Amino acid sequence: MAEENKSFEVEIICPDRVFYTGKAVFLEMNTVEGRMGIYKNHIPLTSVLAPGIVRITEEGGMRKAAVHAGFVEILQDKVTMLAEIAEWPQEIDLARAEEARNRAESRIEEKSDQIDMARAELALRKSLVRINLANQ
Repeated sequence: MAEENKSFEVEIICPDRVFYTGKAVFLEMNTVEGRMGIYKNHIPLTSVLAPGIVRITEEGGMRKAAVHAGFVEILQDKVTMLAEIAEWPQEIDLARAEEARNRAESRIEEKSDQIDMARAELALRKSLVRINLANQ
C-alpha cells in the first residue's frame, strides 16, 4: 500500500520578497486567536497573524522564522502567509533587537499620555520574538 503524501504547499510573502516557498508536513504560527498548528487537509480559514515564531516542519527537518504581522489563508493543500516582516534567525541583528526591547520597555514604564501604548507593546513583542529566535 502506498504511503499517503502528507505534505502541503507553504508560501510566505513579504512586501519586498517571496520569503519562503516549499512543502511542509506541519506548520505552526501565532494568530490573534492564539497558537495554531496546520496539517494537510486543514479546514479552510483566514486569520490575522500575530508576532511570533513560525515553525515549518519539512520532510527533512524544521525551519524557524520570525513573522511579525499579516494574514494567513489556509486551504486544504496550501497555506499562504502575507507577512509585514519575516526573518530567518541569521538575518536578525541581536544587538539591534535588544536596543528595541529596551526602548519599548522604557516607553511602557514611562506611562505618558504622549506614548502610544499599543505601538510600544507591539514593538516590545516584535523585539522579544527576534531575541527568542536569535537565541535558539
